[in-house]
Amino acid sequence: TGIIKKAREIAILCAAQVSLVILNSNGKVSEFHSHPLINILKRYHKVAGKRLWDAKHEYLHQEIQKIEKENGSMQIELRHLKGEEINSLQPKELIPIEHALDNGLSKVRAKLDDIPRIMNKKGRMLEEENKLLAFKLQQMNGNGRDAEHGYTSSQMMPFTFRVQPTHPNLQDNK
Repeated sequence: TGIIKKAREIAILCAAQVSLVILNSNGKVSEFHSHPLINILKRYHKVAGKRLWDAKHEYLHQEIQKIEKENGSMQIELRHLKGEEINSLQPKELIPIEHALDNGLSKVRAKLDDIPRIMNKKGRMLEEENKLLAFKLQQMNGNGRDAEHGYTSSQMMPFTFRVQPTHPNLQDNK
């Protein structure tokens, strides 16, 4: 406890970055860090020229640096695709961007061409549903018999709306 108290005092009085880790023989850990430990270790690596990491940690550190670099290049590429910062690019660098934009534009146009087809399909489905609801309403209002012509409603109903044994939920109203 006394050593940790002294470490705090040194950190405050000397405006120093202090990190203290104490491991006793029972396995208990006591620690004090005036700044985040990772920052202190990075500064130690820079000043002392010694690495405290083992090979596994060094590999992970290299992987992190590689991913950060890749992330940076992807952000630059994304800015180029958005049309930002393209003045500095050479014509050879603009060609792949143009192809990517053309591909994207053709996909958007294909989606736009599908909209009328989808709308027609949904319109037909709504018409069929409307016919079915009108039929059910007619069944509920009358007893299912057309008084003028003497036909039952099942004879007047289009084939697609006849109750089939594979549709038990449609038979619930009987």
